[in-house]
Amino acid sequence: MDKQTLEQTKTACARGQKRGLHFIMASVIIWMLVFIVHLTKLPIETKNLLTFCCTCPLMPLAWMLSKPLGITFNDKENPLTSLGIVFSVAQIPYLLIVMWVYAAVPEKMVMTLAMVFGAHLLPFGWLYRSKVYYIMTGVITIGALIVGLMFPPHILALCMVAVEIIFCLLLIAENRNLK
Repeated sequence: MDKQTLEQTKTACARGQKRGLHFIMASVIIWMLVFIVHLTKLPIETKNLLTFCCTCPLMPLAWMLSKPLGITFNDKENPLTSLGIVFSVAQIPYLLIVMWVYAAVPEKMVMTLAMVFGAHLLPFGWLYRSKVYYIMTGVITIGALIVGLMFPPHILALCMVAVEIIFCLLLIAENRNLK
Protein backbone atom coordinates (compact mmCIF):
# COMPACT_ATOMS: atom_id res chain seq x y z
CA MET A 1 0.00 0.00 0.00
CA ASP A 2 1.53 3.33 -1.01
CA LYS A 3 1.48 6.39 1.25
CA GLN A 4 -1.42 8.09 -0.55
CA THR A 5 -3.56 4.95 -0.38
CA LEU A 6 -2.67 4.52 3.31
CA GLU A 7 -3.73 8.10 4.07
CA GLN A 8 -7.00 7.61 2.17
CA THR A 9 -7.65 4.37 4.07
CA LYS A 10 -6.93 6.08 7.41
CA THR A 11 -9.30 8.92 6.48
CA ALA A 12 -12.00 6.41 5.54
CA CYS A 13 -11.46 4.63 8.87
CA ALA A 14 -11.64 7.91 10.80
CA ARG A 15 -14.82 8.88 8.95
CA GLY A 16 -16.51 5.48 9.28
CA GLN A 17 -15.61 5.11 12.95
CA LYS A 18 -16.13 8.81 13.72
CA ARG A 19 -12.69 8.60 15.26
CA GLY A 20 -13.84 6.17 17.92
CA LEU A 21 -16.35 8.58 19.45
CA HIS A 22 -18.57 5.69 20.55
CA PHE A 23 -15.75 4.24 22.67
CA ILE A 24 -14.91 7.56 24.29
CA MET A 25 -18.60 8.14 25.05
CA ALA A 26 -18.77 4.66 26.59
CA SER A 27 -15.74 5.51 28.72
CA VAL A 28 -17.64 8.48 30.18
CA ILE A 29 -20.19 5.99 31.50
CA ILE A 30 -17.45 3.67 32.77
CA TRP A 31 -15.72 6.47 34.69
CA MET A 32 -19.07 7.59 36.15
CA LEU A 33 -19.54 4.07 37.48
CA VAL A 34 -16.00 4.09 38.92
CA PHE A 35 -16.75 7.44 40.58
CA ILE A 36 -19.93 6.05 42.17
CA VAL A 37 -18.10 2.93 43.40
CA HIS A 38 -15.40 5.04 45.04
CA LEU A 39 -17.97 7.19 46.84
CA THR A 40 -19.09 4.17 48.85
CA LYS A 41 -17.85 3.21 52.30
CA LEU A 42 -16.65 -0.19 51.07
CA PRO A 43 -13.05 -1.25 51.75
CA ILE A 44 -10.58 -0.10 49.08
CA GLU A 45 -9.95 -3.67 47.92
CA THR A 46 -13.69 -4.14 47.27
CA LYS A 47 -13.91 -0.78 45.52
CA ASN A 48 -10.99 -1.75 43.29
CA LEU A 49 -12.52 -5.11 42.45
CA LEU A 50 -15.75 -3.34 41.53
CA THR A 51 -13.71 -0.86 39.47
CA PHE A 52 -12.45 -3.76 37.35
CA CYS A 53 -16.05 -4.93 37.01
CA CYS A 54 -17.08 -1.42 35.88
CA THR A 55 -14.75 -1.66 32.90
CA CYS A 56 -16.34 -4.86 31.57
CA PRO A 57 -19.30 -3.27 29.74
CA LEU A 58 -17.09 -1.05 27.56
CA MET A 59 -17.56 -3.06 24.34
CA PRO A 60 -21.33 -3.54 24.70
CA LEU A 61 -21.77 0.14 25.58
CA ALA A 62 -19.68 1.23 22.59
CA TRP A 63 -21.66 -1.11 20.35
CA MET A 64 -24.98 0.30 21.63
CA LEU A 65 -23.76 3.88 21.18
CA SER A 66 -22.50 3.15 17.66
CA LYS A 67 -26.04 2.57 16.39
CA PRO A 68 -27.53 6.04 17.06
CA LEU A 69 -24.23 7.65 16.01
CA GLY A 70 -24.36 5.92 12.63
CA ILE A 71 -21.07 4.10 13.14
CA THR A 72 -20.40 0.72 11.58
CA PHE A 73 -19.05 -1.07 14.65
CA ASN A 74 -16.91 -3.55 12.72
CA ASP A 75 -16.20 -2.20 9.25
CA LYS A 76 -14.96 -5.26 7.37
CA GLU A 77 -14.41 -3.16 4.23
CA ASN A 78 -11.55 -1.18 5.78
CA PRO A 79 -8.41 -3.21 6.57
CA LEU A 80 -7.37 -0.71 9.27
CA THR A 81 -10.40 -1.50 11.42
CA SER A 82 -8.68 -4.66 12.63
CA LEU A 83 -5.62 -2.57 13.49
CA GLY A 84 -7.81 -0.54 15.86
CA ILE A 85 -8.72 -3.79 17.58
CA VAL A 86 -5.03 -4.67 17.89
CA PHE A 87 -4.35 -1.24 19.43
CA SER A 88 -7.07 -1.87 22.00
CA VAL A 89 -6.00 -5.42 22.81
CA ALA A 90 -2.40 -4.23 23.23
CA GLN A 91 -3.51 -2.55 26.45
CA ILE A 92 -4.34 -5.90 28.08
CA PRO A 93 -0.77 -6.79 29.16
CA TYR A 94 -0.53 -3.42 30.89
CA LEU A 95 -3.54 -4.34 32.98
CA LEU A 96 -1.20 -6.78 34.73
CA ILE A 97 0.52 -3.71 36.18
CA VAL A 98 -2.85 -2.43 37.37
CA MET A 99 -3.50 -5.83 38.97
CA TRP A 100 -0.15 -5.67 40.75
CA VAL A 101 -1.00 -2.19 42.05
CA TYR A 102 -4.36 -3.60 43.20
CA ALA A 103 -2.44 -5.85 45.60
CA ALA A 104 0.63 -3.74 46.39
CA VAL A 105 -0.70 -0.16 46.60
CA PRO A 106 -4.51 -0.42 46.41
CA GLU A 107 -5.14 3.28 46.97
CA LYS A 108 -3.27 4.03 43.68
CA MET A 109 -5.01 1.46 41.49
CA VAL A 110 -7.49 3.91 39.95
CA MET A 111 -4.61 6.25 39.14
CA THR A 112 -2.70 3.43 37.42
CA LEU A 113 -5.80 2.32 35.51
CA ALA A 114 -6.40 5.88 34.30
CA MET A 115 -2.78 6.21 33.19
CA VAL A 116 -2.92 2.92 31.25
CA PHE A 117 -6.20 4.03 29.67
CA GLY A 118 -4.70 7.37 28.65
CA ALA A 119 -1.50 5.85 27.29
CA HIS A 120 -3.32 3.27 25.17
CA LEU A 121 -4.97 6.10 23.19
CA LEU A 122 -1.71 7.20 21.55
CA PRO A 123 -1.75 4.96 18.44
CA PHE A 124 -5.33 6.02 17.70
CA GLY A 125 -3.95 9.47 16.92
CA TRP A 126 -2.15 7.89 13.97
CA LEU A 127 -5.02 5.59 12.96
CA TYR A 128 -7.68 8.31 13.03
CA ARG A 129 -5.39 11.14 11.90
CA SER A 130 -6.41 12.92 15.08
CA LYS A 131 -4.58 15.62 16.98
CA VAL A 132 -7.20 15.27 19.72
CA TYR A 133 -6.01 11.74 20.54
CA TYR A 134 -2.39 12.86 20.71
CA ILE A 135 -3.27 15.73 23.04
CA MET A 136 -5.65 13.74 25.23
CA THR A 137 -3.11 10.93 25.63
CA GLY A 138 -0.80 13.37 27.38
CA VAL A 139 -3.56 15.18 29.28
CA ILE A 140 -5.04 11.95 30.64
CA THR A 141 -1.77 10.18 31.45
CA ILE A 142 -0.01 13.12 33.10
CA GLY A 143 -3.23 14.49 34.60
CA ALA A 144 -4.08 11.12 36.16
CA LEU A 145 -0.60 10.92 37.68
CA ILE A 146 -0.82 14.40 39.20
CA VAL A 147 -4.42 14.14 40.42
CA GLY A 148 -3.92 10.53 41.55
CA LEU A 149 -0.91 11.44 43.68
CA MET A 150 -2.65 14.41 45.29
CA PHE A 151 -6.28 13.30 45.72
CA PRO A 152 -8.34 10.22 46.59
CA PRO A 153 -9.59 7.90 43.82
CA HIS A 154 -13.12 9.31 43.70
CA ILE A 155 -11.76 12.77 42.82
CA LEU A 156 -9.61 11.25 40.07
CA ALA A 157 -12.62 9.32 38.72
CA LEU A 158 -14.68 12.52 38.69
CA CYS A 159 -11.86 14.32 36.85
CA MET A 160 -11.79 11.46 34.34
CA VAL A 161 -15.52 11.91 33.71
CA ALA A 162 -14.94 15.61 33.02
CA VAL A 163 -11.90 14.97 30.79
CA GLU A 164 -13.74 12.27 28.84
CA ILE A 165 -16.68 14.62 28.23
CA ILE A 166 -14.25 17.25 26.93
CA PHE A 167 -12.61 14.52 24.82
CA CYS A 168 -16.02 13.70 23.28
CA LEU A 169 -16.71 17.35 22.49
CA LEU A 170 -13.28 17.76 20.90
CA LEU A 171 -13.80 14.63 18.80
CA ILE A 172 -17.20 15.88 17.64
CA ALA A 173 -15.58 19.16 16.56
CA GLU A 174 -12.67 17.35 14.91
CA ASN A 175 -15.07 15.01 13.08
CA ARG A 176 -16.91 18.01 11.62
CA ASN A 177 -13.66 19.10 9.96
CA LEU A 178 -12.95 15.64 8.50
CA LYS A 179 -12.73 15.87 4.74
